[in-house]
Order: sequence, then C-alpha cells, then structure tokens
Amino acid sequence: MTSTASRSAGTTDPWLPQPPALLPPWHTPARAELQEQARRFAMDEVLPVANELDPQKGEIPQRLLERLGELGYFGITIAAEDGGLGLGVFEYCTVSEELARAWMSVASILARSQGMGTSVADPARRADLLRRSAAGSWIGAVALSEPEAGSDLANVQTRAVRDGDEWVVTGRKRWCGNAKAADFIQVLVRVADPQPGESRSRGLRNLLLVKERGTFPPGLSGHPIDKVGYHGFLTWDLTFDGVRVPAEDLIVGPGEAGDDPGAGFREAQAFLNTARVHTAARAVGLARAAVEDSVLYLQEREQFGHPIGDFQALRFALADMAAQVEQARAFYRQVAHLLDEGRPCEREAAMVKLQATEMAVRVTNQAMQLHGGNGYTTERQVERHWRDARLTTIFEGTSEIQKRIISNTMLPRSPLG
Repeated sequence: MTSTASRSAGTTDPWLPQPPALLPPWHTPARAELQEQARRFAMDEVLPVANELDPQKGEIPQRLLERLGELGYFGITIAAEDGGLGLGVFEYCTVSEELARAWMSVASILARSQGMGTSVADPARRADLLRRSAAGSWIGAVALSEPEAGSDLANVQTRAVRDGDEWVVTGRKRWCGNAKAADFIQVLVRVADPQPGESRSRGLRNLLLVKERGTFPPGLSGHPIDKVGYHGFLTWDLTFDGVRVPAEDLIVGPGEAGDDPGAGFREAQAFLNTARVHTAARAVGLARAAVEDSVLYLQEREQFGHPIGDFQALRFALADMAAQVEQARAFYRQVAHLLDEGRPCEREAAMVKLQATEMAVRVTNQAMQLHGGNGYTTERQVERHWRDARLTTIFEGTSEIQKRIISNTMLPRSPLG
C-alpha cells in the first residue's frame, strides 16, 4: 500500500498543541507529552502494521498488544494504585484519536480493557483483575446486541437461569468484537421478566464469562461476521447453548445489590456514554488521517503542469475538511472533560457522537474525491479511513438513535412515543 502520510509527526505538526496564546484551557504539559508520545507510536509502529495487515483482514498482532501494555494504554483510566495511569476520559480519548489516525481497531482494543470486566463482588479478586486489565493481560469483549436487540437493548432475550451456584446462559449475541481472542466476555442477559407496567429493561444483568484466549468454553459457539472494514480483530455472531457461569461472576457496580433488577441496563447505558465520546475521538482520528493524506497528495499529484494543490477549488475543500476536524475535536474534548468532572452527559455524549461521526464520513469521502481514481484503490490509505469512518455512524448507537436521545431531552414524549 502506498503511504502518503507515513512520516512521523514532529513538534511542528499543526495538529499538536500550539504556542501558549493559542492553547485551550484544558491544556497541560503532561497531556501534551502523552499526546505526542501516542502520535509517534501510532505513526512509527501502528501505521506500518495497519498498512500490511488491514488489506489481508488481519488481526492485531500480539507484539503490538504487548507494546500497548508497555505504554500503559490499557490502563489509562485505571487508578495508579491499581497499576494504571490514573488519568481520565480526556486522556483516554486523546490517545485513542492518535491511534485511530493509524488504525481504528488499535484505538478500539483499548476499550476492551480500562477496568472492564473487573466489577466483581470480591475485593481481592477485583484488585487482581484491575492490575491485569491495566497491564493488558485482561482484555475482553462485550456481548450486548442480538439479532433483534441492537438499538433496542431493552429487548435483550438471551436468558440466564440460576442453577445452584451457577448461571446457565442460552441465547444468541451478534456484533461481539474480539470475542474469541478475549480473556472474558461481558454478557448482557435477562434474568427475569418485567412485571406489567414495568420498563422492559427490568430484569437485565451483566455476567462475566471467563475464558481462555483463542477458544470458546463448552456451550458457546460462533462464526466471524465478514465486514467491509474495521479489520484488526474479528467480530462474532455467538450462540449460547447452556453456557455455565459461576454465580459470583455477576457484575456488581458500586453500591449495587446483587438482586438489583435494573442494574444491567443502567450499566450498559453508563458504558455507552463514555463509549460514544470514545467513538467521537476515533472518528476525529480517521478524519484527521484523511486530511493529512490529502495534504500530501495535493502536493504530489500534478495535472495541467501544476500540483493539484494549486487549484483553488481543491484548496478550499481541504480548508473545509480541516475546519470540521478541529470543531469535532474541540467538542469531544469538552464532553470528555465534563465526564471527568462527573457531570451527567447523556445528551452531550449523543451530540458529539452524532456530530463527529457524520463529520468523519463527509471528510473521508471528500478525501477520496481529492485523490481521484487513486482514492478508489487499495494502494492508498484513504480508502481504509473511509471504510472505517462509515462504521462510526452505526456502532455505539446509530446516528438516528443519537438524534432520538437528543430530541427526547428537548421535547415532551407523546403517549405513543
């Protein structure tokens, strides 16, 4: 694959923090250092692997996962006393943007750690799992969606029935990324039916299915879903046929009771708020990649005796692209900051996810146009950015779901709504 943006980004990179007069209020030297470290790692180590493996639909190699662990990226949001970096959603998203600029799946694998799959009742076990998560030796998968329950998670039908000191799980899950390669799968299941008049989300809980990497436990089978893009790890359609999970592997959040009938749905919603800001950051990384590739291509490609970057129409298109990326970055950083402050941000998370992902589709599409016929080949990175950006408007809730969340905070619901 021809690399039009394979050089490392240095201190003169226009996307790095600017002179003091232009620095945003949330800038700190530590954040700037973390961002630059992540950028160099992404450009020098991740991008070459992406260019080699993405055309083959290859998976993230073990050596790259180990490097992510060495840098501490699996534990960005885990407290320092538990082995993590002790940082927040802001830093998590900053690093993810840089990684997505090279290969979105590498930014995405970070979400399969960060303390996920550690909310068990036993404090000693929780502490051990947190340390493993921070080190990258406890990487999981999340099984939320089903064939008939994606945007409508309250319709989850996968069942977990208590049998002595175990749960027995039966049902089907879809869109479970990294399922076979994971150390565990966090599964949203129905343990009880709602009573008349109760919300359909009542009776949902999350279970921690512990497994060996590269295998499925007895009763669990599945097949990979062949995707247009988002390569780097496999996405699975899973069938649970009497899978047994120890009773103590019920996910229990802070202050929750083990018999709380609404805990599972609340946990999923809380997870999705951060996930949507994370998706916005990944979308910005993809769009920025398209802009950077286009800057180089407009100087490289000549027509009518001039680099095509001399033509005003193309220069103006590039300017629009860059402005949209900057706008989305400022927005996701604002929402990430609010999440770190503990503010309720369901509407803001939906807004930034909607705005940033739709922007990424527009910008990567324009970048393909600027590349002309070369953009519609696998010889250039821009087609990968476009394929991956298209998915960001779908996962973690489609754009239509984000609009529903936003509008529900603005308008009263009718009895039929």
